Amino acid sequence: QVELVESGGGSVQAGGSLRLSCIASGFTYSSNCMGWFRQAPGKEREGVAAIYTDGGSPYYVDSVKGRFTISQDNAKNTVYLQMNSLKLEDTAVYYCAAFLGGSWCRLWDEYNYWGQGTQVTVSS
Repeated sequence: QVELVESGGGSVQAGGSLRLSCIASGFTYSSNCMGWFRQAPGKEREGVAAIYTDGGSPYYVDSVKGRFTISQDNAKNTVYLQMNSLKLEDTAVYYCAAFLGGSWCRLWDEYNYWGQGTQVTVSS
């Protein structure tokens, strides 16, 4: 079965950095969309970054452009989210997600497999 396992969350001061990792298993990694979402307390879940496993330009929501970088290691079936210049408003539970068979990776509603989430807390 599809399994997505995140790691790398934690607490950091504003301006700091964290890198999240997500190991995917249970499906053929190629030709899919992989994304990172987040949900802050009292807010809806939002997609923040996405990447097509076969290559191409990643997609970022405006609020993280220039600060977050999504990347992948296809040999390890792993997708990463490097988060720099973290802000208080980046505090959230971050989820890795998969859109199997997708190629237009900014279709946030099409992601249907999810990891368990990892907490990121940014403090002043």
